[in-house]
Amino acid sequence: MSDPFEILGLEPRFKLDLGALEARHRELSRALHPDRYAGGGAAERRQALSRAIEVNDALRVLKDPVRRAQALLARSGLSLEEGREPQAAPAFLMDVLELREELSVAGRAKDGAAVRRLGESIAARESQVLEALALGLAPLEGRDTAPTEPGALRGVSEKLGELRFFQRLLSEVRAIEDELL
Repeated sequence: MSDPFEILGLEPRFKLDLGALEARHRELSRALHPDRYAGGGAAERRQALSRAIEVNDALRVLKDPVRRAQALLARSGLSLEEGREPQAAPAFLMDVLELREELSVAGRAKDGAAVRRLGESIAARESQVLEALALGLAPLEGRDTAPTEPGALRGVSEKLGELRFFQRLLSEVRAIEDELL
């Protein structure tokens, strides 16, 4: 995929103002709306449609912190796809297993308050990981090449893996909450 930051005309940063991102998307979507090209030729309409699809795809990438991190890495010629990050620390994996078990017990007991508390705890930990990831990715912001400083990206792959775990757990929390409604 093309560079989503470039497509939307945004400065490459991990920490994005999601309101500004949405506003930029709306602005480009209006400019590329098919009604604007109704009187144009078929090639012009196809080009506008193709550009609109790119804009929508770029929005989806930049709204997702994992995919946004991957896009920043890709700008620098680095790739860190799911499953390629190093194995998570055993203590972290044990912690995730315990959280998942607590969540499962609370869900089976139909204890909405416990599910909500676990969700808040997981969301807080996700926020900490996002902050750490932002610090780790800072050397890439605004760059088109990988930093040459040793250790510039230390911990990014680990934090990206942790973020994926927390996103899955939060998805499980939402699914249980939906069942309890």
